[in-house]
Amino acid sequence: MLDIFGGLRRLFRRRTVCIDNVVFRLHWMLTSSVLVAASLAVTSRQYLGDPIACIRSGDSPSSRIVDTYCWIHPTFTIPKAFRKKVGVEVPYPGIDNSVHTEHKYYAYYQWICFILFLQAIFFYLPFYLWSVWEGGLLRAVTMNMQFAVVSEEERRLKRKIISEFVLRNLGQHRAYAMKYIFCEVLALINILGQMSLMDALLDGEFWSYGPEVVKFLSMDQEERSDPMIRLFPRMTKCIFYTFGYSGSIQKHDILCLLPLNILNEKIYVFLWFWFMTLSMLTFLVLISRGAVILMPSVRPRMLHARCRLAFREHIAKVISQTDVGDWFFLYMLGKNLDSILFKEMMADLSRNFEKEEIMPRNIV
Repeated sequence: MLDIFGGLRRLFRRRTVCIDNVVFRLHWMLTSSVLVAASLAVTSRQYLGDPIACIRSGDSPSSRIVDTYCWIHPTFTIPKAFRKKVGVEVPYPGIDNSVHTEHKYYAYYQWICFILFLQAIFFYLPFYLWSVWEGGLLRAVTMNMQFAVVSEEERRLKRKIISEFVLRNLGQHRAYAMKYIFCEVLALINILGQMSLMDALLDGEFWSYGPEVVKFLSMDQEERSDPMIRLFPRMTKCIFYTFGYSGSIQKHDILCLLPLNILNEKIYVFLWFWFMTLSMLTFLVLISRGAVILMPSVRPRMLHARCRLAFREHIAKVISQTDVGDWFFLYMLGKNLDSILFKEMMADLSRNFEKEEIMPRNIV
């Protein structure tokens, strides 16, 4: 198991510079890793065995041929049989006499491993786009001052350089902030789009899958019908045709066991609850972004919450002289600079703005 998932540890390695927030990392780091791990688990036969095993009659072809045929062709269940009593009316949920009855076909299980991997790529895409646009700016500006264990002279010099960079580039960070917010919007669109994709893949049953599972667990043992077995049946039927000895067409009604669906049903239950939670968190983050853009009075409060050591009056003075792009850049600096260093930098910026306000009055 460690050999299979060991490569995913690279996504979780500690990064010295933080260029995003926690919710954004849940998209590209955690969710991508979970989806890749699920894709690897689905394709790993050493834990679940063969993905399909069919029960053949005595005159049907070899089991390997039947298994291969039924794997690459859709198998089916009988929807009415899910409501019948197992062991009395039917041998297994969804399995019944298939003559003159409605069939529900299942073809998605061959594609699940590929779709999970493709989903992981799409979850990583917004972060990749942002990392290209960000271009290492924060790494260059912070100069490894996340933990300022340096000499006082070096500390003073780097603080001066950072402060001068901020002053020189006032009003130049609006595009920087908008690109990041665009990537957050893209992350929300991605997760909603992926939920719609899974709903289409699972014949329109994904949106209701989570609530039905919760309802199933709370129902009485005798009355409940397992929605996981209905959506991911563990046993299905397959029709296989051959020529008889006289050249006539022979029909073989074959039962197929799908052990892979034991894992698939758990994966999609988890994904339903996780995607719902993540989409709500992302939506709340975007609401906060809208508040920052539309209500300037919110900006100093959020920046002070980011760095409690900085004085409120210094933060208020600096934010009053900057736009939303500068606020966002300062907020990201606060996440990547030593707290005391950031406090001193905000004091320097505040004094600089006060001088600019005083100088014109002295001249006049």
